[in-house]
Amino acid sequence: MKIAVTGAFSYSGKYITGRLLARGEEVITLTNHPNRPDPFAGKVKAFPLNFKNEDELISTLRGTDVLVNTYWVRFDKDNNTQPRAVENTKILVSAAAKAGVKRIVHISITNPSADSHLPYFWGKAANEKAVVDSGMSYAILRPTVLFGKEDILINNIAWLLRRLPIFGLPGDGSYKLSPVYVDDLAELTVESIYTKENYVWDAVGPDEFTFKEMVLLIGKMTAANKLLIPLPPRLALWAAQFMSIFVKDVMLTPEEVDGLMANLLISKEPPRCKTSLRNWLEENKATVGKQYASELARHF
Repeated sequence: MKIAVTGAFSYSGKYITGRLLARGEEVITLTNHPNRPDPFAGKVKAFPLNFKNEDELISTLRGTDVLVNTYWVRFDKDNNTQPRAVENTKILVSAAAKAGVKRIVHISITNPSADSHLPYFWGKAANEKAVVDSGMSYAILRPTVLFGKEDILINNIAWLLRRLPIFGLPGDGSYKLSPVYVDDLAELTVESIYTKENYVWDAVGPDEFTFKEMVLLIGKMTAANKLLIPLPPRLALWAAQFMSIFVKDVMLTPEEVDGLMANLLISKEPPRCKTSLRNWLEENKATVGKQYASELARHF
């Protein structure tokens, strides 16, 4: 088949593309970062992800069997806002349908809601509706926090634990999350390409931690155990924003704090992904958190 992957040179898209190439599929990518290093040695042809030109998107996608969409923005910056990302996704999905794409596999988030006051979760729900209403066959996968060698959250928690004498928890840290290994998500995504049924599945790993338990685990595995101090959520956010000045990045957003503390990063469905964060940290404890991972440097 011919398969289009948005962001094939980025994080989850890279793992998905690697699995597809291993199967002998033809893969193209639509990307906002054409100058990003190509991990596939020219095997994946890159095209602009130009939302201002739907005709160009249609032309690029014509002849494609399946679109795998990983596009989203984590936080608002300049014109890259979450409401804009919703409109962009609608344009992409519409272009795919007009181009004759037969199926779309769309990466979302656990617990999206059209009624959410959080643009991240409201936007993800709006995107899912665009996919369902497109007329194409679809699979929607809802991961939580991804972990892997290129991840940001787990890595940067480890980075802070390695460098600071204490670690501030937003609240008491009792809220939960179920992290998922990025290559497990890629495996589930690729499996979803080869079916015809429509479904919406949560994609979470086998672990369910409280946030405090996860930070303690990261500290133990990296030999960077530190005193954990419960802080009022807004004070913890302020501290993260203060640290952001020095690393020239956005370490944490108010939405992320609210979503985490509302237990939106767990699932009521059985885990479909197998890799334990505990085991992954054991295998990668020498490197995780050694370098800071910057969202701004990666995407802007």
